[in-house]
Amino acid sequence: MKPRLLFAALLAFAPSLPAQNTTTPAPNPAMAQRLARALKLFPDADADKDGKLTMPEALAYVDTHPDLKAMLPGNYGGGARSSMPASFAPGAQGTRVFVCAHSYMIYTAALLPEVAKAAGVAHLDAGRQMIGGSRVIQHWNLPDEKNLAKTALREGKVDVLTLSPHLILPDEGIDNFVKLGLEKNPKLRVLVQSSWMPKDGKSGAFKNEMRDAVPAQEVRQMRDSHNGGWLKNLEAQVSALNASVGREAVFILPVSAAVFALRERIAEGKAPGLAKQSEMFRDDHGHPADPLALLVTYCHFAAIHQRSPVGLPVPAQLKDRPQAEELNRLLQQLAWDAVTNYPMSGVKDGAVKAANRP
Repeated sequence: MKPRLLFAALLAFAPSLPAQNTTTPAPNPAMAQRLARALKLFPDADADKDGKLTMPEALAYVDTHPDLKAMLPGNYGGGARSSMPASFAPGAQGTRVFVCAHSYMIYTAALLPEVAKAAGVAHLDAGRQMIGGSRVIQHWNLPDEKNLAKTALREGKVDVLTLSPHLILPDEGIDNFVKLGLEKNPKLRVLVQSSWMPKDGKSGAFKNEMRDAVPAQEVRQMRDSHNGGWLKNLEAQVSALNASVGREAVFILPVSAAVFALRERIAEGKAPGLAKQSEMFRDDHGHPADPLALLVTYCHFAAIHQRSPVGLPVPAQLKDRPQAEELNRLLQQLAWDAVTNYPMSGVKDGAVKAANRP
């Protein structure tokens, strides 16, 4: 059996994680064996690089690989859902972060704790919920007994909620989650990710390597079109929502700005360790490879914890890449620049502390 088909087969009969539970499900020996075998086939599926493959990591990996998703039963593809409850102990102190996402953002739930640990920041995983290719309203519409995001908000266990809208705006789900969360935690912050366009916004046949032929000037044109179109619509929704709740509770994560900046650097030959724009992505669709996933995560870290990631050590995901130190520094600086130069991120350079140095 081919490796990809075997990986899919290992997960094909995986039980759904019980979204209504508030504790980690009891280990399943048979599933643990399947996950161990899957990890040997695809070690990069281990998002947090702890040597163990969890079901949320496996499902998130499958969701970023359409060929794997297509091999799974119909009840997985086209709206896959995976959830994980809070992992911090009762009474733990720190910023409680819940990640409610599609596949362009879910990996931050696994990467953020490691980045925060390296910075000496108390980051608490308040839970995560993923639906592939989703709008936020799809998360909101999950039945209450399966909706970890709603449960965590109602129990007042979230300080920061991150959301990832899709292409269609406005997204009523953003408004609904904000209003629910503020009922139990008036100090709640909601960060909404501005993602990049799948397939560079093009219809029809598209291949990842086509990104390599895009010059820097065209990257800037793509950025301007994105900012004046989709992002402008998101800004309008967030501004209206903040006005309706009476304070700035909702902010935008300018991930797209960092992505365009990195692509521009690569196109100009100024990105150490990255020679082609296609190296940022795992597939034609646009799911992130490790450098892009880290760039996005650094944006989230900066906005959530109001600290610069610049100077943090090279993470495991980059250590084996050429010019790892220089590449890591570039990703950190681009993320910090994107967040501090964008007014609706809620972060201003000079008004926050630099990240702790290891």
